[in-house]
Amino acid sequence: MADTQQVDARAERKVSRLAHRISAFAKAHGGAEGQVAYIGERGARIVLVGEDGGWGDLVAPSYAIAEQAVAKSGITVHESFDGEFAAKVTTGPYEWKRMAGMQIGG
Repeated sequence: MADTQQVDARAERKVSRLAHRISAFAKAHGGAEGQVAYIGERGARIVLVGEDGGWGDLVAPSYAIAEQAVAKSGITVHESFDGEFAAKVTTGPYEWKRMAGMQIGG
């Protein structure tokens, strides 16, 4: 019984830390929206897109923790990273150069 409570406390701390980071991102970018994607044993990826077009991501140890963190942060969550949501992302020279490098083996 004590082990379960310890695991739950650890999970709650992780949820709180992730929610704090999500909220800080939202504050820095004039608001934010997100999407949670399962990435296998590694956990879940939380993709964040700010109102200003800035973007970032976080990795949670499980899908459940990621869902709890986005719910706690209060951001809008999308089911998928569809065209309308993806169109809000602003890419700059770094991203274009990086994408071009991937195409030519860089």
